[in-house]
Amino acid sequence: MIARPEGGPRVVVGVDDSAGARCALSWGIGESRLRGLPMLVAHAAPLPPHVSAAGQLGCGITEALRGAGAELIARLLAEVCDGPPPGVDLTALALVGEPGATLVRLAGDDDILVVGHGSRGPVSRMIRPSVRLHCARRSRATLVCVRPPSLDSLLESLAARGDAAPEQDRPRFRRLGWRLRMPK
Repeated sequence: MIARPEGGPRVVVGVDDSAGARCALSWGIGESRLRGLPMLVAHAAPLPPHVSAAGQLGCGITEALRGAGAELIARLLAEVCDGPPPGVDLTALALVGEPGATLVRLAGDDDILVVGHGSRGPVSRMIRPSVRLHCARRSRATLVCVRPPSLDSLLESLAARGDAAPEQDRPRFRRLGWRLRMPK
């Protein structure tokens, strides 16, 4: 059982090594600053089935998973905001357990739970269930799912900044029979 510290609401961000998690972390930092709320960044690594069947023999593996989770959180914070964000009361937590269930236990009624929205295929979902859907079905907290920006929005932002290349140097993208041309 994970004990929740007493206090008001907070922003709980679930992270893994994906683009959606990086966007969720960035959004969570902004929301924490905007609302003046403390932030909890959590990474939960599932215990491999063969280790859970072995019982107490998996103690070294759980410590290794927690250490890898702590390193992942530190690396993501360094990538997103060059280390711990200034002006945010940040707590990082690396746990071992099913990610969806762990995040649901961590986030209370008055919290904001932030997760990334990935794009995986049906085979991948059968092997590893969606954390986002688990949280949407079971969480009592306000759930925010952050999707990474699309290629169209990235190209529009580049064009708006004036970084677009001359017409002859602009790449053309083909996907499923349609063409995407960068704006002039």
